[in-house]
Amino acid sequence: MATTRKEFIDFFPQLTEDILSELPSFGATPEMIARIKHMIEYNVMGGKMNRGLSVVDTVKIMRAEKELPEDVNEKAMVLGWAVEWLQAFFLVADDIMDESPTRRGQPAWYRLKDVGILAINDSFILESCIYRLLKKYFRSEPYYIDLIELLHETSYQTELGQMVDLLTAPENDINLDRFSIQKHGYIVEYKTAYYSFYLPVAMALLMTGSAADSPVFQTAKDILIPLGVYFQVQDDYLDCYGDPEFIGKIGTDIEDNKCSWLVVQALDRVTPEQRQILNDNYGRKSPAEHAQRVKELYKDLDIEGIYKAYENKAISELQEKISKVDESLVPREVFIAFLNKVAKRTK
Repeated sequence: MATTRKEFIDFFPQLTEDILSELPSFGATPEMIARIKHMIEYNVMGGKMNRGLSVVDTVKIMRAEKELPEDVNEKAMVLGWAVEWLQAFFLVADDIMDESPTRRGQPAWYRLKDVGILAINDSFILESCIYRLLKKYFRSEPYYIDLIELLHETSYQTELGQMVDLLTAPENDINLDRFSIQKHGYIVEYKTAYYSFYLPVAMALLMTGSAADSPVFQTAKDILIPLGVYFQVQDDYLDCYGDPEFIGKIGTDIEDNKCSWLVVQALDRVTPEQRQILNDNYGRKSPAEHAQRVKELYKDLDIEGIYKAYENKAISELQEKISKVDESLVPREVFIAFLNKVAKRTK
């Protein structure tokens, strides 16, 4: 049985207390402790929590148990929250770099009074919390070092993806010559797919006894990285074509000069005249007619139809890969569960 969001959230205070309770041993003052508590609760909580929940659910599938024993469930929950903590570290830093005003329906952390540029150090503290928790709950486990190395590797991959994203579309510098299908592919693979799709499953595999050198990790990567890329392409598509009432936000990728899947597909197909339209209108925050003109060009190029064809092909290829998984290594249900959450989603 899938873990509910409430069950997952109910475990969070235990981990927050783990972090706060050891701070006095580091000489932390009450003011420091209060700030760190507020910072953790503001940034780690929220969002859909799909990444963290996926760790727990994958452990259940690997062990073929609807309910996990208490000690196993505790460790799975810790790993799930470790992924959410990693996400929080990335988002606090990302919002500063992107100058984002909001995050999850509230002001971005760095925009709060008395935070500002201190948010950079706060993001470092959030990252360090992950390793404090792993030390407490996993230090005696034979796979402890493998967990540490997996998180370091994933962080590095995500940071490389972020670097290419920032270099491709620097703030207030619009140059579509920097965009390409290849760059978009690198950004979404490294910035999204590794930590959002591969990491939760790899953690669960380590926890349920898979040796770090087992071929199961390559099998997982071969399926989950393309699935993560497909997920991000969906996000790019929904930003333009999704119903704001349904997806909960108004898409701004065009105005924000994002190296989105839609624009790189358009750039690959435009005539010189159409390219000029993109040059004149893409990345302009106002007036609204600029974004509308880009959307009209997308319609002329049938970008929506190109996406539908891509989506059908991606799903078909993923289903074929999953059908060939050696179930003596890992149940196919691990990957089917992920694909079912993603395939043809509308928000």
